[in-house]
Amino acid sequence: MEIERPSYLKAKRRTKEEVKVITDSYIMNNKLSKIGLGKTYFIVTYGCQANVRDSETIAAILEDMSFKPIDSMEKADLILLNTCAIRENAHNKVFGMLGRIKHLRETNPNIITAIGGCMTQEVSVVDELEKKEKWVDVVFGTHNIQNLPKLISDAIDKKEQIVEVYSREGEIIENLPVKRSNKYKAFVNIMYGCDKFCTYCIVPYTRGKQRSRRVEDIMKEVNELINSGYKEVTLVGQNVNAYGKDLNESIDFGSLLELVAKTNIERVRFVTSHPWDFSDKMIDVIAKYDNVMPYIHLPLQSGSNKILKLMGRRYTKDSYLELFNNIKSKVKNASITTDIIVGFPGETEEDFEETLDVVRKCKYDGAYTFIYSPRENTPAASMKDDTPLKVKEERLSRLNEEVNKYYKENNEKLLGKTVPVLIEGDSDKNKNLCAGYTDTMKLVNVKCPKSCIGKIINVKITDAKTWSLDGEIDE
Repeated sequence: MEIERPSYLKAKRRTKEEVKVITDSYIMNNKLSKIGLGKTYFIVTYGCQANVRDSETIAAILEDMSFKPIDSMEKADLILLNTCAIRENAHNKVFGMLGRIKHLRETNPNIITAIGGCMTQEVSVVDELEKKEKWVDVVFGTHNIQNLPKLISDAIDKKEQIVEVYSREGEIIENLPVKRSNKYKAFVNIMYGCDKFCTYCIVPYTRGKQRSRRVEDIMKEVNELINSGYKEVTLVGQNVNAYGKDLNESIDFGSLLELVAKTNIERVRFVTSHPWDFSDKMIDVIAKYDNVMPYIHLPLQSGSNKILKLMGRRYTKDSYLELFNNIKSKVKNASITTDIIVGFPGETEEDFEETLDVVRKCKYDGAYTFIYSPRENTPAASMKDDTPLKVKEERLSRLNEEVNKYYKENNEKLLGKTVPVLIEGDSDKNKNLCAGYTDTMKLVNVKCPKSCIGKIINVKITDAKTWSLDGEIDE
């Protein structure tokens, strides 16, 4: 049964129609609430913070249907993949996971399998699922999570694949349930979608039009988290800096950030920001409020003006460096990380050297680095790309060597210093240690009592590695 399939033409459309805020679209009736009785669920989440936050809503919906969480995919009655479309590697991982689930169904044919998220917004992915993976029960997208109970119910009743993927500009759906994955820090969506249309990026097609939540809805969620004892909130959007541009009221991200800071919650963060929209007002708010963390993720993508123009990024190397230096000069102890793409179509050795030059000037605290991955239907996918993969891999290796050098140097600057750390739980490195993050978003493994979990404590740094720090409680 086919309900609705994705369309790139529809997904690309942008109109001036006012975004609808819908508060009553989530339906949970008596029948739907009993589907999961005696059954368990397991969610696999790929991708960014927006996907993590979506999975929190999906988990709550499944529990409204009486499913119970289980920590083993092999023992689950329902397996749901919440996918990412940003790179080819993520695509391959998802289809590899589907292979594992298909194998599990050989011994348990009653496993319910659902796949959603950004990947299912791609036309070719839905085509493949319909033709080669007909056993997958439910295929849904990013715009209709609220319909999941009915989709699962239909798949069970009709014993056939249900496909419902909307390619729309999108609405704002409020009043969905949520099961937070962390007891001490939480993601708060402030906007959805993106209108930047960088030439390599599929997000504007998978997530829809840029649309901001109402201030009162955001603040209600933040205050509820504070009342529940949360220490930290992260304001989430594909480009948080553009918040409010689509609203009819005079609000921008700097103003919203200040409102959240004034609640006096102990920590406020935000992701992700585009250099294009990063205002002086934002910098001033970050600098003014101690509870706005001095950590900023500022994607560079490339240091070459030629490549930046081909990417549709709308800033130059010089304007980026000016912004970077402005943040560093105004925000005390600012920690800045970035994203960099290597091997974009047309990138020469000279273009790559321009990127290395920016890295050497900025000395980032960390960077997510990738070889360019063409995404279906994006303008960059049709650009001439004659750089051999071996050359791209060599450039990535050189870039990572440079990035990791500064990563460790910045960590070493904290040796012997005392920094605030939100202790979140046991260390993955050693269960006798605790782990948490500094205000500048650095991972610290801490020697401290388990009673410190959930608290922000002062930690003296005793060892600095490339990707983490070691420390002990400073009493």
